[in-house]
Amino acid sequence: MRCFHLFLSLVLCPLLFYTCQQKPKLDDDQSNKPNIVLIVADDHGTDDLGCYGNQAIQTPNLDQLASEGVRFTKAYCTTASCSASRSVILTGLYNHANGQFGHQHQFHHFSAFDNVKSLPVLLHDQGYTTARIGKYHVAPEEVFHFNKTLNANARNPVQMAEVSKQFITNHGEKPFFLYFCTSDPHRGGGVVTDDPYKPNRFGNKDDGYGGVARNLTTPQDVIVPSFLPDNAACRAELSQYYESVNRVDQGVGTLIQHLKEAGIYDNTIIIYISDNGIAFPGAKTNLYNAGMRLPCIIRNPLITKIADTCDAMVNWADLAPTILDFAGIDNDELLSTYLAEEDKDKKTIGGIPVFKKFHGRSFKKVMEDGDVSGWDETYASHTFHEITMYYPMRVAMDRNYKLIWNIASGLEYPFASDLWASATWQSVINDENSIKMYGPRTVDSYLHRSKFELYDIENDPLETHNYADDPKYVMILNTMKAKLKDFQKSTQDPWIVKWEHE
Repeated sequence: MRCFHLFLSLVLCPLLFYTCQQKPKLDDDQSNKPNIVLIVADDHGTDDLGCYGNQAIQTPNLDQLASEGVRFTKAYCTTASCSASRSVILTGLYNHANGQFGHQHQFHHFSAFDNVKSLPVLLHDQGYTTARIGKYHVAPEEVFHFNKTLNANARNPVQMAEVSKQFITNHGEKPFFLYFCTSDPHRGGGVVTDDPYKPNRFGNKDDGYGGVARNLTTPQDVIVPSFLPDNAACRAELSQYYESVNRVDQGVGTLIQHLKEAGIYDNTIIIYISDNGIAFPGAKTNLYNAGMRLPCIIRNPLITKIADTCDAMVNWADLAPTILDFAGIDNDELLSTYLAEEDKDKKTIGGIPVFKKFHGRSFKKVMEDGDVSGWDETYASHTFHEITMYYPMRVAMDRNYKLIWNIASGLEYPFASDLWASATWQSVINDENSIKMYGPRTVDSYLHRSKFELYDIENDPLETHNYADDPKYVMILNTMKAKLKDFQKSTQDPWIVKWEHE
């Protein structure tokens, strides 16, 4: 009954952020606008690129991109779930506000409110030609509309790049925005039946994919992240995962080659990110750092690079305003343009206060001057993965401490079906040892979580020692709780009522 009342409140009280009553005035001269390519991998963790320190995995093209651009060391998704995360990427709004509460799926209606103005629509209105290829996984289409939809096998990033070549070379006089989304390295494609540990294939096939060289890493050679169990089953799955990651890298390399051949590489901004962490329990669907902290590589040839790395704490709500900033579009002016005339003075839409056009903010200036002051905290908001996985969590984090509020802490932590079935998880829960350990955690502590989890992430990066009930940390706990409440209020999070009514 509580869930039913919650859904009623969400349906009856949608947040009206934008209207379409007016169109922006377009720039007559689009010749100085950069092209923008946003590459989103599916379930690619930060531990799994050469440029982020993994010397066992083969990612030469992404490593080269990082050497030419800026590698962010503290970049985070705001929800570790495919659909919800992609909705944040494309709207600059946390998913509790844009309406995409979880997995977009045929069985239910998780989709953005129809009055949200997404990044591709905003860029189109400002004179860009937009195209998407590969994984989409957001709805409705009219909210997340692209001018062109390019068709290719999203498990073959090289083919995706080849199909994109025609758009890149013949996009016309307008600048373009290409949304390039692989289905790699997501789980899928069955299991390797002739392996005693039966690892998931992660999309790999014995006969491979056209144009893609198979790059195999043995289970003995993989690097097991500290949050995972270092056993034979996990290593077998990581070796399959590595091959899928390398397939992404080959697609990125082919795409870059086409940009160079078209003579537009040095007028094209390339952004590489993942939607959430690696598809293993403990990362994907979780708001531990293994699920939140992600690769973010940006090559912007139109600005002078200050440093190879940046430790500003940015998140995926910041991407839309940053991309618009890259395109020379003033976000404040854009907000004013879309507000109805009668609402401009009171800064509301339909009588509801508008706090910001976006929940995020542009970090373009950080890349230009290297000053990360004011970029020392981030927030996260996760509610669902699949429809059966209701487990709302909210996070406030700064450089020293992280607070996770498990709003449904009385429930057992839910599993995505493919994570539960994974050889890695099954190897642990079927272990005959009485104390079952999943990496640094017990299985019991993973499944049954405290209402509040407070971590000293500077000294405990694996987030294993919860200080929420430690009297020595009560002031820090209260400070982080206050930050979390302020975040929820400023982003109009309906779950803020749970502080008082639970």
